[in-house]
Amino acid sequence: MEKLYPDSGVELSTFTARHYDQIMNIASFGKYKGFIKKAIADLEIKPNETILDIGCGTGRNIMLMNNYISGGYSLTGMDISENMERQFLEKFKNNPNIKFVNQRIDQPFELGQQFDRVFISFVIHGFPHEIRSNVISNAYNHLKSGGIFSILDFAEFDMNKMPFHHRLIFKNIECKYAFDYIERDWKSILKDVGFDEFKESFYMKKYVRLLQTIKQ
Repeated sequence: MEKLYPDSGVELSTFTARHYDQIMNIASFGKYKGFIKKAIADLEIKPNETILDIGCGTGRNIMLMNNYISGGYSLTGMDISENMERQFLEKFKNNPNIKFVNQRIDQPFELGQQFDRVFISFVIHGFPHEIRSNVISNAYNHLKSGGIFSILDFAEFDMNKMPFHHRLIFKNIECKYAFDYIERDWKSILKDVGFDEFKESFYMKKYVRLLQTIKQ
């Protein structure tokens, strides 16, 4: 699939999409599994929540979320990668309450349903800033009033103040849009859309943040 944003790191090659979970484990020196488990626990999911995971990848996060959901309530994953879709459907082939939608998240869409929570993990930083507003609007439009938008991604920080080895890794692994993302005031951006009441959890020496906010 041709990339719409040449400098993006979230539009994945076929190889990366096919081996995404393994690559994340290796890149994090084996820490990704424990970190994502803690972050999903910090969502404080209620048993009766309906959740839309945009940019869901292989469904790794939804598998963890499903531990907190009672039977009969739905989890929906959304991604554009056919490789991710195949892995997702294989994971959940015996669970009718977990669905997959093949759809770009950076362009307006309408599912005809509103959710208790919209979740996005390490995706929004990989778009040009003018495109991120589409992602946020899609999340807002698909949330019920009082619903929660949960963003797990980089925190706001000054890259020049990072320890040298951390800065070297960040510069060499992340796409250029991430450099812009970490400098933005995301609470102000989200407030302008109609979100409020923020809660934060930090990980990885506070370079990663779970930012949760409520649709007013």
